[in-house]
Amino acid sequence: MRRFLFVSCLTFFAISPASADITHAIKSSISLTVDGAASQSIRQPSSLAVSGSNVTLGTPPVLGTLTSSTALGYTPGAYSITTAGDSFSYSESYIEGDDVPALLSTTVTGGVVPALPTFSNQTVTSGGIAGTLAGTIATDGALTIVAGGAGTSAIGQVIQELTIR
Repeated sequence: MRRFLFVSCLTFFAISPASADITHAIKSSISLTVDGAASQSIRQPSSLAVSGSNVTLGTPPVLGTLTSSTALGYTPGAYSITTAGDSFSYSESYIEGDDVPALLSTTVTGGVVPALPTFSNQTVTSGGIAGTLAGTIATDGALTIVAGGAGTSAIGQVIQELTIR
């Protein structure tokens, strides 16, 4: 029995004690976003193109001056056939560009763009309205998020990490 006790004690003391590193982290965040109003406008220019074969230019076509609230004005050209009896081709195209607007900028009021210049190529994004948009994180990690108006978003998260080595 003594031998057994002696061997048991040696085995017991030979085993090293357990040791571990324990790390605990809590990370929390709330992100509240309200979209801003924006517009992008591209003004279409006026253009004139003329092409042909076996034609002679007599009087060239003329574009007028574009001013606010008036049409550009266009006078077609005068052409004649160069060699009578031969085939000919002729093409003339004209595109009236966008008017010079009286309104070149605007003010955003309450997330809304009240008026914009009208162009051929335009992209408008309405602004968000915060309204009751809000978010809180309690000490126990509980999230409270209150919805806002149109064009808003709220994201909340709580991350708990436990590492044992």
